[in-house]
Amino acid sequence: MADSTHHWLRKDDQDSTKASFPELFFDLVFVFALIQLSETLAQDFTFGIAAKALLFIFALWWVWIHTTWVTNLLDAEVVAVRLMLFSLMFLGIVLAIALPRAFTDLGLVFALAYSAMQLGRSLFALYAFHGTDEQSFRTFFRITIWIAVSCVLWIAGGLADPQLRIYLWVTALIIEYVGPLVRYRLPGLGAAPPETLDIKGEHLAERSALFVIIALGETILTTGKIASAHLEQDGTPLILASAFLSTVLMWWIYFHDGQEQASDKAEDSEAPQRTAQHLFVYGHLPIVAGIILTAVGEDFAISHPDERGSLGHALALLGGPILFLGGAAWMKWIASHILPPSHLTGMLALGGCLLISSLIPNYGIQMLANGVLLMVAVWEYIALKYSRSAA
Repeated sequence: MADSTHHWLRKDDQDSTKASFPELFFDLVFVFALIQLSETLAQDFTFGIAAKALLFIFALWWVWIHTTWVTNLLDAEVVAVRLMLFSLMFLGIVLAIALPRAFTDLGLVFALAYSAMQLGRSLFALYAFHGTDEQSFRTFFRITIWIAVSCVLWIAGGLADPQLRIYLWVTALIIEYVGPLVRYRLPGLGAAPPETLDIKGEHLAERSALFVIIALGETILTTGKIASAHLEQDGTPLILASAFLSTVLMWWIYFHDGQEQASDKAEDSEAPQRTAQHLFVYGHLPIVAGIILTAVGEDFAISHPDERGSLGHALALLGGPILFLGGAAWMKWIASHILPPSHLTGMLALGGCLLISSLIPNYGIQMLANGVLLMVAVWEYIALKYSRSAA
């Protein structure tokens, strides 16, 4: 078996740090899933819906980042690994289709699709490492047990009534998110030793950046779709331009300096596995959630530009950028041990805007959020330029 699976491992060469075409193909499913999520949120953005959407964001991110960790260790150009990814793609389509009705009549379908993706991928990795890399095999054995426990809760939630379902699913997610923090500790076996996986930090950094691109691209797609349905409104072109600007500003704040720092840190770290967890597994979650929430807010600004007084709309329009800036600040602090004052100031300014949001129409709140993002981007650009010229 060692001979049959040893060549499945990702090769240690220059190309191993690059995302492969099968991985990029796999990502397409998540474009559909994020669109489904944004449209579900925009239809009825209440606190209850927002809480459920947060659960979906956690679930979608977790299934994607765990798949990325497996493809970081395995060669996606190998036929068996490709077939695994294609199988996950189909299950991901089922997952995305069921997502808008996961708390009504398609809860079991959603739970089964999610569980099949998580457990199936983990079992595949377990088979791939058996007899080839014993340390990684033992780590994935622990991961598989933890995921199996969470899958029981996912499926039980799919069978339960909607009120109980959310508690079972939240518990399942807590188990999955706590697992890496305690190194998948098991009774009698203890925790997995630190740094047991041969992580390639540059590859994880690139893959995480590509998921940010997916989230930003979903923002453009949904905003364009909503704008095309409201062309009769006089302010639509201006609000559309403002929405596009916010997407560009988030791209700039993430990619201008932070992503490169994160990539360098992940690649040069003496503890790449732990660093990758801080930077990508947990650190990118608020970034992605913030982008998705911002897309929902832009939907409100276009479809209900003159409406004011809605706390839900204000939370989407301002809470999305707050989450995004918080995640970006965390990423840059982990990478450089410098907490950007521009990001902290931007978060405080957005919080201040939230206090007066009931007095301002949706399009005005969007303009304020854009103004803050522009301030953060310009401030950081000038600060970086000055610090580099001084050095």
